[in-house]
Amino acid sequence: MEKTTYQSEKQIRLKKLNALRQAGIDPYPAKAERTHTIAQAKEKFDQLMQKDKEIVLAGRIRSLRGHGGSLFCHFEDGSGKFQAYLKKDVLGERQYQTFNDYIDVGDFIQFRGLLFITKKGEPTLKINSWKILTKSLLPLPEKWHGLADVEKRYRQRYLDLVANEEVKQIMTTRSLIVQTVRETLLNKKFIEVETPVLQPIYGGGLARPFVTHHNALDMPLYLRISTELYLKRLVVGGYENIFEIAKLFRNEGVDHYHNPEFTLLETMSAYHDYTYNMDLVEEIYEKVAQKIHGAKEIVYQDVKINFNRPWRRLSMVEAIREATGVNVLKAYTDKGLKKITTELKMPTTEISNLKTAGELTQYIFEVKVEKTLIFP
Repeated sequence: MEKTTYQSEKQIRLKKLNALRQAGIDPYPAKAERTHTIAQAKEKFDQLMQKDKEIVLAGRIRSLRGHGGSLFCHFEDGSGKFQAYLKKDVLGERQYQTFNDYIDVGDFIQFRGLLFITKKGEPTLKINSWKILTKSLLPLPEKWHGLADVEKRYRQRYLDLVANEEVKQIMTTRSLIVQTVRETLLNKKFIEVETPVLQPIYGGGLARPFVTHHNALDMPLYLRISTELYLKRLVVGGYENIFEIAKLFRNEGVDHYHNPEFTLLETMSAYHDYTYNMDLVEEIYEKVAQKIHGAKEIVYQDVKINFNRPWRRLSMVEAIREATGVNVLKAYTDKGLKKITTELKMPTTEISNLKTAGELTQYIFEVKVEKTLIFP
């Protein structure tokens, strides 16, 4: 049913597209003439309105409502949402009717006009002229009560971003996090580097790679599963503090915690031990929390989490003892730890594949401890 509805809507919009072209209007011009973003117009609203200064805004139509010889619409750009007011007496019969007949929710429009405040107190742009920037051929998901299907949301992220404002905010926040991480490391005199994505021998992690073939050299190559080995070569070459924010690829399962393609931060620093890395992680998280939230204490899932340094530090063995009461070091053999997993009533499906005491200890930690770790 949904597919039929969308196809019908597409046919209607294609007819409008052809009508615009027949009227001599280019529905996909190469250039816009925006003078302000919506955020800038809001920030300077009083000043621009007092000067009676004509401005040009642009964005995607999100709603349309007509009242006889006038139209109100909300449109948005990357910085915010605004209201436009189109009046037949101002635009003239042809411009007004063209807009009324051929413009839909989802189209991108350039508006030229003057700022004013409506009787209801809403800042609005009174339109003197308009220009289409992009004719949309399919309706936005919200026309059919939003994009709720989880499968479609993950497979068609662009629709998810249009329909769900909170997802767009997450993407914006992610960008700010990466920026803050990079700034923190650069301020500590780290150098950002790029290492090969295609590698003749994959390494630096325990994972199955994606395999491809280099035609010119007639040899197999692998998408990297880690940046570690190439970063270490740079340390050998004399770089003391380096980092890479890298795309990695692992040809394995997919779930909420694992994706075949993911982004990893890796740092290398000479003349330091693992405690330096612990300090560095604390500093990065503290600065990210301050940058994103304006505070080092946040509320997540109704729990207050404090990123102030120093954090509590404990070993994997200590963490297991706290969560289960078991000291794994007292039975630190594969047989001894398998017995412990039985006593702890842990799932047995994974255990047959674990061969060493280290692997079994990690498995106990993942199953019994990880879910209990809330604070840094």
